[in-house]
Amino acid sequence: MSVHQTKRPWRQYRDVTPASDIPATRTTGLDPSFWYPVARSRDLKPGKTIAVKFAGTEIVLVRPQTGKPYALEDRCAHRQVPLSMGVVKDERLQCGYHCWTYDRTGACVSIPYLNRDRTLPNGVRGYACREAYGFVFVFPGDQELAGVTAVPELPYYGDPRFKFRVLDREIACHYSFMHENLMDMNHQFLHRSLMGRIGAKLLDVREGEDWLEADYSFARTEGKQSLGERLIIGSSNSDKYADLMTIRTGYPYQTLRYWTDGQNEQPPALDLWNVYVPTDRAQHRNHTYGLIMVQKPPIPGVIHLLWPVITLFTEGIFRQDRAIVEAEQRAYETQGADLNNEVFAVIQSLKALLARRGVPLPPTGC
Repeated sequence: MSVHQTKRPWRQYRDVTPASDIPATRTTGLDPSFWYPVARSRDLKPGKTIAVKFAGTEIVLVRPQTGKPYALEDRCAHRQVPLSMGVVKDERLQCGYHCWTYDRTGACVSIPYLNRDRTLPNGVRGYACREAYGFVFVFPGDQELAGVTAVPELPYYGDPRFKFRVLDREIACHYSFMHENLMDMNHQFLHRSLMGRIGAKLLDVREGEDWLEADYSFARTEGKQSLGERLIIGSSNSDKYADLMTIRTGYPYQTLRYWTDGQNEQPPALDLWNVYVPTDRAQHRNHTYGLIMVQKPPIPGVIHLLWPVITLFTEGIFRQDRAIVEAEQRAYETQGADLNNEVFAVIQSLKALLARRGVPLPPTGC
C-alpha cells in the first residue's frame, strides 16, 4: 500500500471510550502458551545453568557439554532448593544439595543413597526449549501446544543486507505499556531532544482477533534531522508525508518496519522486533528482548564505522521510552486503577486486544 492510499477513515467517530468499555488491560497476564526468549544464547555456557523467570515462575536453563539446551522448573523435588545451584553432568542436572539427578524431561533418574529396589519419586516440570536468533526460547504454557506453535518468524535476521543489534533490558512496567508506547506514534514529542519536532499521520489500521497493525507517515515540523536518525533511515528533512512506518502487535510480539519514500515492496530501512516478557508474578516488570535490524548502505563496510553513532542514537530513544513507561506504571500503582483517558482509537483497540488474548492474573497475595 502506498502512503498516499488509505482504504478508509478508521473509527473517526470514536473519540473517548465509555467507562464501561475500558478493558482491564493492566490486570491481564500474558498468555504463557507462546514461545518467549528468556536469555541470550551466548550467556548459557556449555556445562552451565541460568536461572530465569516468566511471570514469577522460576525456570532453570541447562546447556549440556554437547547437545541442545533444555529447561526445567528451578526447584528440586526433594527440598525445593533451586536446581540452578546444581551441577551439569553429561546430559543430566544434579541438585547441588543431595545430588538428586534429573534428565532433560524433568524426570528424577537417580538418588545416590536410595536403595535400587525403591521407586524413584516424581521429578519436576519440564518446558519445551529452543534456540533461535541468538536467544533461548521456552514455552511456559500448555506443553501440548508447544509442538504446534511456531517460533516467531524474523525474515531479515541473518540477511547479509542488514546489520543487527540485540535489545536486552529490564523495564519496570506492565507489558501493555510497552505495546502502547510503540504503537502510538503521537508520542514523538517525547523524543524532541533527539529528533526535533515530528508530526505523525495515521494512514490506515487493520486488525484481527489476535493482531493489530497501524500505518503512519511523518513530517518534520521543527528542528533538523539528527545524524543517528539519518544513518538509519536516510535523509528525511522534508515536510512532506512521504515515508511509511508499519507497527504491528501480533500477539504477543510486536514489530516496527520503516520504509523511506513509502516503498514497502522493498526490504525496509529499519526492522524492529520486540517481546516483553513479564518477570514478576504481578507482571509489573518485564524483560524486553528484541532485535533492531538496519539495512546497510551500498558502500561495503561503512556500516561498521557508523554503528557506534547508530547505537548511541537508538539507546537515547530507548532510554526516553523506558523513563516514560516506568512513570506510567508508577502512576497506575499510586492511583490503584487505570485512570487513563485514552482518546486514540488505535490504542483503545490495542488495549482490548491485549485484554482479550491475555489470561487473568492471580489475586494479590496468592
